[in-house]
Amino acid sequence: MNKRFRRTTVAVLAAVVLPVSMSACSDDGDSSSNEGSDSKKSQSEKSGDSSGSEKGEDAQAMDGPFGPGCATVPESGKGSFDGMAKDPVATAASNNPELSTLTGAVKKAGLVDTLNNAKDITVFAPTNAAFEKIPKKDLDAVMSDKKKLTDLLTYHVVGERLTPEDLEKGSYETMQKDKLSTAGSGKEYTVNDMSKVVCGNVPTANATVYLVDSVLMPEK
Repeated sequence: MNKRFRRTTVAVLAAVVLPVSMSACSDDGDSSSNEGSDSKKSQSEKSGDSSGSEKGEDAQAMDGPFGPGCATVPESGKGSFDGMAKDPVATAASNNPELSTLTGAVKKAGLVDTLNNAKDITVFAPTNAAFEKIPKKDLDAVMSDKKKLTDLLTYHVVGERLTPEDLEKGSYETMQKDKLSTAGSGKEYTVNDMSKVVCGNVPTANATVYLVDSVLMPEK
């Protein structure tokens, strides 16, 4: 009788304990799995958010003017980015203090109306500092020769609007009928492998302007 009682007791305990134990193990496994899944999901979301944020910031930055030379552009008035966007390119350039030498050259060559009336062009605009790199004697000689001056200035004009992406690696015919080349990426670009863009992607009413630190010289 005692033996039968013991057997019955053991059977009852096994029936109670085993399911509870297995359920606990199963819960631990699910909890661990869920925690791991949640952790991976959280890390993935963070990684995705960071990547998306960085791409968004880069795209936003490239939508407007960029480059160290942009810091010298007035914050307000006709010479500011907002002011230049409202005027055709020759007029816009005349209101920018960094382009006063270029503006004077454009007037001497009689190109104000030509540039202002052109549609969807790109102008690589040499800054005052760019013109200062040319020996005064040579610059004066060009300034006094209307044909040479016209050739020089129209070499800085491309007959289409170029985006920063277009500048990454390209070759474009100019208004002067010679070609210039561009290269670079991000926010650093060069023209003809020697003139650096110091303030790029500046919009005007009829053109996109890239301020460059050296005057471009046509081969023809």
